[in-house]
Amino acid sequence: MNKRNLKVYLKILGVISFLYLFLVSIGLMGAAFKGFGKEFAENLLNTTSNPFVGLFIGVLATSLIQSSSTTTSIVVGMVASGVINIGNAIPIVMGANIGTTVTNTLVSLGHITRKEEFRRAIAGATVHDFFNLICVSIMFPLELATGFLQKMATCLSGIFVDFGGIKFTSPVKTATQPTIHFITNVFSKALDIPHNMAYSLILGFAIAMLFLSMFYIVRLMKSMVLAKTETVLGNIIEKHGLIGIFAGLVFTVVVQSSSITTSLLIPLIGAGIITIELAFPITLGANIGTTTTAILASFATANPAAITIAFVHFLFNLVGVVLIYPIKIFRQIPIRLAKGLGELAFRKRRYAFIYMASVFFLIPFILIMVSKFIK
Repeated sequence: MNKRNLKVYLKILGVISFLYLFLVSIGLMGAAFKGFGKEFAENLLNTTSNPFVGLFIGVLATSLIQSSSTTTSIVVGMVASGVINIGNAIPIVMGANIGTTVTNTLVSLGHITRKEEFRRAIAGATVHDFFNLICVSIMFPLELATGFLQKMATCLSGIFVDFGGIKFTSPVKTATQPTIHFITNVFSKALDIPHNMAYSLILGFAIAMLFLSMFYIVRLMKSMVLAKTETVLGNIIEKHGLIGIFAGLVFTVVVQSSSITTSLLIPLIGAGIITIELAFPITLGANIGTTTTAILASFATANPAAITIAFVHFLFNLVGVVLIYPIKIFRQIPIRLAKGLGELAFRKRRYAFIYMASVFFLIPFILIMVSKFIK
């Protein structure tokens, strides 16, 4: 084997190794947030019948546990047991769609030391946020006025009510969970420190691992990937956006996490290997693919109401894509908003932190608290 080939193989091995660490870091962040946030999230989900407050509860709860699949699966279980009804659950599911995008934004912060990369990464991360915010702003009032999602989902649930439970294991989770459990146990059990301190250390360790892995993934990818990559992807996805949507959907069904799919795109966007326009349809496919977890969970309950709410999540994402993506002027809106935020973050990095803290945590928390006092 000559030196050139050996270098290429070593770089490929390096990318695979740092990609594994990257996926472990995302899993660790989720474990840390669940460690000191899951009970709070579950309590939140059961606190209101006000649809507006329910929407913000969905945002905050999902931002805390970093998984719309987890939030909607909890909601499915609550609906199945009669703790909340379908009408109260729908706004929470919509809010979960916004909250799940916090992971992308956290990942994009890994580029903060390199301004040009940071500009692209923030834009690439928040195009998902803006798309979901637009979908909610259109469909939330429509649903309150007409109940169209609930009606369509009820029809679908009638077809699938006797399916029974189907289980699918994500290969990514299978590969990363042993490492995640080992690191979590080291901090939470072996060190014998208070619970919240242990999970704070896990979060810090996960963020450090994320920054390290992102730095080397971008560096190695830049040296390996030919300039033609973007052109090839452009010719395929820009002309046939459905291929990008389908690819994002299938990959997300396999890994069972839209956060993993969209977060993997951030280093590529940050490095300038692919554009936001190319990543956008893949993100939309991931949005639809992530709903399969709650659908499978609902089949396991064999409860018509639970299956209905799972299909509400699916239809919400599907209708959003159908409404926005086919019309060029509409699909440009989230892209332009994301690029605008990227430019702001390029000039003043603090805007990225203000945006993330406000949209995912402060505004939902303040509005939920205000609603409690008004009661």
